[in-house]
Parts: sequence; structure tokens; C-alpha cells
Amino acid sequence: MAAGARDRLIGAMSAAPVPVPLADAAGTRDTPRPLVAHGCWYPSADPTGEWVAFICDRTGVPQLWTGLADGSEIHLLDADPDPVTEVSWSPDGRWIAYTVAPGGGEHTRVLCVRPDGTGRRIVAGADAGSSAYLGCWTRDGSAVAVTVAEPPPPTGLTVRTVLPEPSAPDHGTAFGDLPTGWAERDGPATLLGGTGHGQVGPDGSGPDHGTGAPAGHGTGVAGRATDGPVHGTAGPDGEGPGLDGGGSGLDGGAPDRLTAYLVDPSGLGSPVLVAAESGAATLRVCDVSQDGRLALVRRGPRGRREAVVVRTADLATGSVLRVGDGDPWIGRFSQDGRTLWLRSDHERQFAALLAATLDEDGGRVGLSVVAEREGSDLELLAFAEDGRTAALAWNVRGASELETLSLSTAARPRRVPLPHEVVTRITRAGPAGGTVLALSGSQRRPGVWWAPPGGLSARTPWSSRDEDAVPPGRPPVRPVPLRPTARDGVRLGGWYYRAAGRDAGRPGPCVIHLHGGPEEQERPVFDPLYHELLGRGLDVFAPDVRGSSGWGRSFVDADLGTGRFAAIDDVADCAAHVVLDGLADPTRLAVMGRSYGGYLTMASLVWHPELFRTGVAVCGMSDLSTFFAGTEPWIAESAAHKYGHPVRDRELLRSLSPMSRVDALRVPLLAVHGEHDTNVPPGESEQMVRAARERGLPAEMLTLRDEGHEFRRADNRRLFRRTAADWMQRHLGL
Repeated sequence: MAAGARDRLIGAMSAAPVPVPLADAAGTRDTPRPLVAHGCWYPSADPTGEWVAFICDRTGVPQLWTGLADGSEIHLLDADPDPVTEVSWSPDGRWIAYTVAPGGGEHTRVLCVRPDGTGRRIVAGADAGSSAYLGCWTRDGSAVAVTVAEPPPPTGLTVRTVLPEPSAPDHGTAFGDLPTGWAERDGPATLLGGTGHGQVGPDGSGPDHGTGAPAGHGTGVAGRATDGPVHGTAGPDGEGPGLDGGGSGLDGGAPDRLTAYLVDPSGLGSPVLVAAESGAATLRVCDVSQDGRLALVRRGPRGRREAVVVRTADLATGSVLRVGDGDPWIGRFSQDGRTLWLRSDHERQFAALLAATLDEDGGRVGLSVVAEREGSDLELLAFAEDGRTAALAWNVRGASELETLSLSTAARPRRVPLPHEVVTRITRAGPAGGTVLALSGSQRRPGVWWAPPGGLSARTPWSSRDEDAVPPGRPPVRPVPLRPTARDGVRLGGWYYRAAGRDAGRPGPCVIHLHGGPEEQERPVFDPLYHELLGRGLDVFAPDVRGSSGWGRSFVDADLGTGRFAAIDDVADCAAHVVLDGLADPTRLAVMGRSYGGYLTMASLVWHPELFRTGVAVCGMSDLSTFFAGTEPWIAESAAHKYGHPVRDRELLRSLSPMSRVDALRVPLLAVHGEHDTNVPPGESEQMVRAARERGLPAEMLTLRDEGHEFRRADNRRLFRRTAADWMQRHLGL
């Protein structure tokens, strides 16, 4: 790399993280007695496959634990009250890296600890105002990749009022002209945003190798309250903080800075820069080749994510290929670094397993399809350490199907039976090729299963039993799939839960529950909120309106721009479907949702005011203008690609905002928010509740202490469920 280019890069990036020692963790302390019906998720096995690190909330907070894969011995490894969100055991077995959310908020930091609880330290994210999250380990376990997000320095600028002329786009400013091929998608759906967003190398240099776009012109990277793992984690890769790569902030000031490093947890070696971007909020290092020459980086805003091969010697960009949303662990290099196995929806409706052939510089010289399924996304991907086999989890209309595949032979994939409906994580365990699975389903809380080579999966003893999912006397409800049709002919999806004890054919009161994202998907997993509502005699219909994942790329993009008005109408069409099918009582309908679902809840109440008798909006946006002004800068960057630019699309955002139609509100409203939510600030709920009260409507707000955009503490989740169910029961006349 030229000296001048490296100097410019170093001047624009965050300071390299320095490990901060902490007191040793508990390690071998006695196992606390479970305080709540618990879940276990996000497993990562040690090199032998004998021990598993995982997240468990048996004390009421998601914390770091270790346990024998086929035994009952477990240890609480970090007793701090900060919720843990990610876990990764190093390939050499010496360290366990994990991400925590201090105070339950949206900013996170990365820690490392020895398997016996000693040597605990903050690896990245210790500085005030910064945030960090995990990447991969190097193959030898000597370093872990971390990404550090640092807010821009204050500039005093608030709103950019002068925009570049279309004939001369400012490639240093976020959201310039629409690139060719992205101006119009799916009729009225417009993908908003522009070219020139960020860089992986110091100046975006590097071979393009047939990507059809200038090298370096990719974008940055993006980011339902349940008792267990959150599908679509609030954070860099979830439905919350999505960081788009723009050359400057939305207000025309200095951009956010994002840098990815390889860090030696012991502190003996200096951090090594892998990638850097400006105006981006997610840049995850997914793999480093065996010889260390190449790094696989995932970047890009929601709906436009890319896999980028970076040469570690000079940070130049090699291959750039589109990849699907969802799980950030998108692929792996072969042992010789000449093949990149990738979960991708490149030029496809549904993600498949692709093999990209690479040259010495990491440029793509060939591309082939290794495994695909018509109408189904490849959702999760894991590889054996020797790189010869892969485990593939397919999303088949919301449920999972798992198979193993030989990458070195032409053998057909082997189907792996699953005891429950949904796989949430796969990790390979041990040299013999065992697998550790995180599973969830409609009949149980999240748990971890151990699958020895060629054997059947067995629940780990420290995961909760199926029969312990709920107290005796009221078993969980298994939902049935529904496929409503929207008024414009678009097929929708969803799952219907019917309360026990109602005579067949008799319609009941029903809550339409809307997931977040909007790119999340409703899955048939056990949800304590649904169980609470069902126990009060309420049915639940949880639909996938347009914009949801799992139904193809066109369906995900169908709510962009003015297409969001159709997504609001989808909620009404789903309600009409369950009424016309004789499932729901049209006089006792309610609507509820979290995050984007909270926005849709408020929008449905003011666009279709005579349809619902009440609503519960959780962490939702009520005014898209105040949302953009109050959210984290990196969240605003990504959200602009989904909803519209806060300056250029001001009128569109105003017309899409529930507050602009609040005079149409006719029914009681309950709003729920976490006090530390910097994704969707609590003011979004406060102003909607205030407006409802000013119009003489019953309206209340529940603020949950020590919570952010996700509700992770057992006592708060319980309070939320019971408050929401009480509200529904009261206002639906039960």
C-alpha cells in the first residue's frame, strides 16, 4: 500500500482497541438454581467437541456459561448483569470471546475469558460512546476479529440543506443518485440510496473481477422480544442498528467510522487492521484464510449486503458478491484459499450455497451453485474444521430443514432429523465431525442439542426439557400456517395460534401480532407472550406482510419507498382473512407489534381506525422525522435505505408517519418502551401517547428499566407480557 494512502486511512479510522483487564470470572462456582424457566442458545464448541460455551438466562439475565456437551456439568463463566449476545470459542481452545450489552442498551463491547474464568478482559468497545462486536477467530486461534464503531466528532451541523446536482453526484456524501439497476424495483417500490458509499480498502482500490460495479463502491453494513434468542438481533446485523456506508452523515457532517481488527486477546501482539469504512455501522470479518492472506468481510445496508474478499497485506478489495440478509456468518475459505463457499442470493430470489473460485489476489474467476432449493433460502451454514463437509439449514416456509453435505465428493446431501421446528445456530464440534445445534420450536424454550457423527441429536442435560416450557395444565399451542392474499394479489404468510377450549367453528377474539425488521420472519417458535395471550382466551395471528424475509428477494423489497403503504394495507387484509375464514371475531380484533411492528401497529390504527378495538405498540416509530433526528447516526444511515431520506424524501416520510394521521385514532393505545433504547428513542412512544390523551382517548405508556430496544431481563419480560395481556383483556371485553 502506498504510504500516502495508508496515512489517509489511519487518519480516518478509530483507534485500535487495547485490552482492558477485569477481575477473574466465577469459573468453577456452584451452578445457580434456575430462577425462571430458562432457555439456552448461541452455542460454540471447544476444539475437542467435549465442552460448549453458550448463552443461558436461568438467572434471569442472558449470561455466559460452559457445559459438557454430553453431560450435566455446567459453569456460570461471567456473573456480571450485562446481557450477553454472542459467543465464540477459539480454535485453539485457549479463549472464549463474547459480546455484552452494558446496561441492556444498544452499545456493545467484546470480552475474552479463559475457559476456567481467569484472564477476563475487555478486548474492544471499552471507550465511552464506542461500540464493538465479534468477528471470526483466525484459524490458529491467535487472534479474534472485532469491529469497532465510533461516533463522528461533533461538527455543529444539523441539517444538510444544499444537495448536489444530479449531473454531478457527490460521491463523498451518503445517498447520492440512485445507481443503475436500483431506481425501480417491484413496481412502485423504490430502493432509496446512492453510490459511493464507503470503502474496504484505503481508497476503494482493488480489482473488480466482474462484479459490474466500481471496486470499493459497496456499502456499509446493517443491524420480537422473546424469552431466548432474538431473531434479528438488535445490533449491527439485526433489525435494529443497521449501518449504511455513506461518505458523510445524513446531516452533511462527519461520518461515523468503522474499523475491523485482528486482536490478540493476551495483548502480546499489536492489533492488525483488516478493513475500514466511513459512514458505516456494520462491517463483520467472517473468515480469514488458513495462510492469513485473505479475509472475508460482510458489509452493506439492509437489503444490499455484500461479501468482500480483502487482501490483508494491503487491504485492497478482491471479489465482491451480493449475499443475503439474515445470519452474518456467510461463508468460509477452503484450506488452500482458492475457493470461497458462500451463502448468497446473487442474481437469485432465494439464497443458495455458491462456490466462488479465486485467483491469487482474491479476485473471482469462477462461480458455481453447489446446493439450492426452489422456493427456500439457505439460512445457516457451518463447516467442519477440515473444510470437507458443511451443515446447511434451509428455511422452508418458516420451518427449518437440516442436511450435511460433502464438499469434496459428489455424494447427495444427508438429511438430519430435527426434534423441533427451527434451527437458530449450527456449530461444528470436534475433529470427528460432530454438530452442536441451537433449536427452538412451538412446544419448547430454546435449547442446545448435541449430534455426534452419524448419530441422532440429543438434548443437552442443561437445556430445559420440553415439558418445562410452561407450567403444568396449559400446554403450548402448535400454530397452523396461513397464506392470506393481499388486495393487490400478493400472497402473504403467517401462523395462527388458536386458544384452547373454544368450540370448533366458533370465532374468537384475536390479536394480530406484527414482527420487527421489517425483514424478520414469523417462525413457529415458542413465544411466552403468545402463551400469555392464549391463556387469556385470545387467538394470535402472526403474519408476514410484504417486506418480510423467507419469501424471496422481491417480497423483501416490495415495501420499499411508496410500497410501505401497501404493507400497512396488508395488516388490514390479514385481519380480513382470519375473519372471513371464520377464525376471528370481527368485533374483537386487536393489533400489536414490536420495533417496525410497533410502527405498523400505530400506522394500522390510524389508516384503518374502524378495524381494531385497541393496540399495543412496542418500541415503535410514530414519526419518521423525529425518529431520524433522535436515533443513532448509523441507524439513520441504514434506515434511510428502507424508509426514505429524511431530507430528500421528507414528504414521503411525513405521509408514512402515524403522527401525521393521529386525528384518525379512535381506540385505546398502550405503548411499551425500554428506557435505554437508542435505536428507536422512547420519545417516539411518548409523543403518540400524549397525542392520544389530548384527543380524549385512553392511552398509557410502560417504560421498562434497564432495557434497550430488546427486552432481555426475565422480570421485565414478565411485566411486559402481563401488562399487554391485561390491556388486551380489558379493552376486548373479555
